[in-house]
Formats: sequence, structure tokens, C-alpha cells
Amino acid sequence: MLPLRLLFALLAALVFAGPTRADGNAPQAEMAAAVAAASAALQPGPRSIPVAGQARLDLPRGYAFVPAGPAVKLLQAMGNRPGDDLAGMVVPNDENAGWFMVVRYVASGYIKDDDARDWKADELIRSIREGTADNNAERRSRGLPEVEVVGWVEAPHYDAASHRLVWSVASRAKGAPADADGGINYNTLALGREGYVSMNLVTGQKEIEAQKPLARTLLAALEFNEGKRYADFNQSTDKVAEYGLAALVAGVAAKKLGLFAVIAAFAAKFAKVIGVAVFAGGAGLLNFFRKKKAKAAAADPA
Repeated sequence: MLPLRLLFALLAALVFAGPTRADGNAPQAEMAAAVAAASAALQPGPRSIPVAGQARLDLPRGYAFVPAGPAVKLLQAMGNRPGDDLAGMVVPNDENAGWFMVVRYVASGYIKDDDARDWKADELIRSIREGTADNNAERRSRGLPEVEVVGWVEAPHYDAASHRLVWSVASRAKGAPADADGGINYNTLALGREGYVSMNLVTGQKEIEAQKPLARTLLAALEFNEGKRYADFNQSTDKVAEYGLAALVAGVAAKKLGLFAVIAAFAAKFAKVIGVAVFAGGAGLLNFFRKKKAKAAAADPA
């Protein structure tokens, strides 16, 4: 089975959640099938993981990879809409870790990084807030909670030598108290000749500082294949993206804030039953599951 706290969260939701959808389909059955498929396909490290024929991820020991097919089903079961660019998910081989990482390859074309020298963090965060407000209309139409941007968890940092980018914004449900533990998408990204690999760590605001090093470790473990590297760009033949790094940060950040919102919405369906409000926040849900098992064992001494 999946060796991570996410699995315990999913199992607890499956076992103790009773409601079904209006169309008669049981969401817990969909989730059970998705978890089973992800478990069967799980690839533990250390191993080299090919990414979209463009790169490889030298996955260290202590992590595991869920390939694209079952990863799509898992994210769909959570209520998300993963695109065709999903390459898979990285999960921790640790039941005490409450995070997962979504890996995507986006065939954007070669992204010029000139504007990284001149961008201003305050202008970028303003653009992200505007984009998030626009995307809230779609969230409302899907019955999902609206999101508001609190500020930077980490302002964008671009390493021109390695062509790697890191940034993260703090978000929370719109109207939530100021001290609410909102969702974090910690974005790490590597540029290549024909596009980029995005490695988006999804976690809680209280956990992110402890988890930043592991996100950077996984980013450093990614290498583009020979001929697909940023330095291999051929100006006379290769496609150039219509946007630069600043637009990429602002657009992706505003859009991907919805990933945590969708997951939180999934958890909210079960909040009254299992006593938690944040999916994969972990300890409370895992302890609840363990207590239920302990009570069952005590009731049945055989």
C-alpha cells in the first residue's frame, strides 16, 4: 500500500464517510479505486524516473513516484482537473509526512529568462492577486471555495546558471480568519529547450518551512536529457514561448492556487465525520483513524 500519510487520510475518509453524490455514484468507491491503482503502480526510490521524454528525475531513497495514469485518477478523485501535461506525483515514504508533489512537463517552447533580472516582487504579487480573483469565478461555478492570496512564502528566485526557479505564495479560503492555516503550493521549476518541468509541492502553511529543503532536493535531482537542455536551444529552428518568466510566475501561481482549494473542498465533504478541515494535514486524521481501530479492537477481544 502507499507508504505515506496521504493514504491513511484517504482510507479514513473512505471508511467513515457515508454520503454519496447526487448522481448515485459513491465518491469513496472512486477514491478507493484510485488509491489501489496508485499503490499498485508505486515506484520507490532510489531510481531514475523518465519525465515526458525530456528529462529524468533521480529519485532518492525515501521517496516514491506515482506514474501519470494512476496519478491522474488520484487527483481526479480528489476533485482536481489534471491536464494532459501531468507526468506523475512524488510522495514521501513516511507516514508522518503530510505532503505530495505534482510533476508536470509543459511544452511551452523555449522561455526567455531576460526579465528575471528586472522583475519586482510587489508587482508580481499584485498580478497573482488579480489572476486569482479572475479564477475565483470558475471556482464558484464548480462549487469550490474561493481563494485569496496572503503574500509570499518565498519571493521568486531564479538561478540563471542552472535555469531553475523557486517561488511560493500563501493562500487561504476567502474570508477565512487571518490565523487560519492556509494551503501552500511551493513551486519549483526547471527550464529546458522545449518547455519546462514543474514540480509543485502541495502542503500546509505550518509545514512548509520544514519541507522547503526536500522540495529543493527533488528539484536538484532533475536533469534534462542531452539535446533537451536549456543550453541546447537553436534560435533558427526552435519554438520560443510567447511569455517570459515573470508572466509564467504570475499566471501559474494564480491558477495553481486552485489545486489546494480543490483538495480542501474534498476534505470538507468529510469534515463533520472525521473531524478535520484540511486534507493531508495529517496528524489529526491519522490519529482519528488509529483511535477507531483501537476502539474496534477493544470491543472485540478475540
